[in-house]
Amino acid sequence: MAKVPSAVVAASGLVGGYGVARWTRQRPLGGAVLAVAGVAAARQWRESAGGVAAGALSAAYVAAFAGSHPLARKVGAWPAVFAVAGAVGLASWAVADRRG
Repeated sequence: MAKVPSAVVAASGLVGGYGVARWTRQRPLGGAVLAVAGVAAARQWRESAGGVAAGALSAAYVAAFAGSHPLARKVGAWPAVFAVAGAVGLASWAVADRRG
């Protein structure tokens, strides 16, 4: 079975976490999706790019989640989520996935 690229895992965690929180109206459930995907991506980052890169990408993941909130006030919720998910996905690909 082919491994899902960490860029896809991370971006999906941001989009999926927001989607689950919005559609279920259960923010903790969306947070759980966000956290599970973040941990899975961090494991892949550590395996493919090392601990320092995994730490930096994990910080970017958390910053993207936090940054999506003020961005949503300017451009709307879904555009903000897609923007930060794209940014994290691109960073993940550039640092970890491109090598493999």
